[in-house]
Amino acid sequence: MTATEPVDLSVADLHPALGEPALTSMNFLNEVSERYPAAVSLAAGRPYEEFFDLAAVHRHLDTFHRHLVDDLGHRPEQARRLLLQYGRTKGIVHHLIARNLAVDEGITVDPEDVVVTVGCQEAMFLVLRALRAGPTDVLLAVAPTYVGLTGAARLVDLPVWPVAGGSCGIDLADLAAQVRRARAAGLRPRACYLMPDFANPSGVSIDTAHRRRLLDLAAQEDLLLLEDNPYGLFHTDDGPRPPTLKALDTGRRVVYLGSFAKTVLPGARVGYVVADQRVAGPGGRVGPLADQLAMIKSMVTVNTSPIAQAVIGGRLLEHGCSLVAANTRERTAYTRNLRHLVAGLTRHFRDQPDQPDERAVRWTVPAGGFFVVVTVPFPVDDALLDRSARDYGVLWTPMAHFYDDTAPVRALRLSVSAVTPEQIDVGLDRLAALITDELTRRAG
Repeated sequence: MTATEPVDLSVADLHPALGEPALTSMNFLNEVSERYPAAVSLAAGRPYEEFFDLAAVHRHLDTFHRHLVDDLGHRPEQARRLLLQYGRTKGIVHHLIARNLAVDEGITVDPEDVVVTVGCQEAMFLVLRALRAGPTDVLLAVAPTYVGLTGAARLVDLPVWPVAGGSCGIDLADLAAQVRRARAAGLRPRACYLMPDFANPSGVSIDTAHRRRLLDLAAQEDLLLLEDNPYGLFHTDDGPRPPTLKALDTGRRVVYLGSFAKTVLPGARVGYVVADQRVAGPGGRVGPLADQLAMIKSMVTVNTSPIAQAVIGGRLLEHGCSLVAANTRERTAYTRNLRHLVAGLTRHFRDQPDQPDERAVRWTVPAGGFFVVVTVPFPVDDALLDRSARDYGVLWTPMAHFYDDTAPVRALRLSVSAVTPEQIDVGLDRLAALITDELTRRAG
């Protein structure tokens, strides 16, 4: 827009969150990728595309249609209407989601406590919108925090207070301190958001003992936990996975956020929320929090696409409702890539361990998931990313995007999910050149 073009609105006339970094972060990263399409992207957290199959989408749809007729007893015209007409706000695959949670996670849930959403992002928004009752409400979140959560909280005017993560995934002492500090200030902490398994962006997981202590603390402090679990199936070892917080939850402390973007198909845009907390309504009626979330959803997206749900439902049915079974190839690919990336970092920076901290390059070694965090001896920002893409041909994500302040952050996130081992090698060669040149430039 030029200075002579008419201006109808100012950003100052719009919701204040629209000018905040949390809402511009994803667009910025996408714009950098579009400007430098030849750059190797170790930034995107998209799932692996080599197994995408358009024919399978049609097969999944047919499988779910047969399920409606043969298993649930719908007449053909009923099944057609269910798939092609406006649908039930809570969703039409809620019973299969409940079965999947029982099979894969040992979670027992009433299907009526499930709301099927337009991706997990809508699930977050619905929960935060419901919890934000007044100006004294605040949300706690383990830092660094997934930017989609921070942005959603901004849009519902819910302040986010960071809780230290650390090597254990969450600092329970800091969580307790933040809860008490908020209450001492006259505020009401509503919930704590976290990813216990291979968190985005840190890659850190919480062990079972800490999960149990976290639930105990939540009960003591009368706090809800918002458990987001998009990566939990993608562990690198063959041992048992730790139970989810929801599987350990005996007091309805956990609102469970799920997504099929990584485990089935991101293009379907289907997620869900399990909200079994009891809510007292008018006339003494008691129902699940899921009912309240459905009311909000009816005013936001009306319902999640039944056709998209049917694709997810068909995939579940074809694998006995087990996403563990459905993702054998994907888990193998992510494990291969994660190990390849860590080995490549070791190869490039193996002479670094004896360096003092101010000169060393360090990296995490997660037990699964998509992400590795690399700590470097200089601040990492968007300008450096732009230069990395333009001059070195490699993309990554500045960790500063996942913190809620402007302090310099000396770390970047690498993703292994959407690349091949060969691309990882090229990307690491280019990243190592960038880091070496940046150290030389700053030393001079």
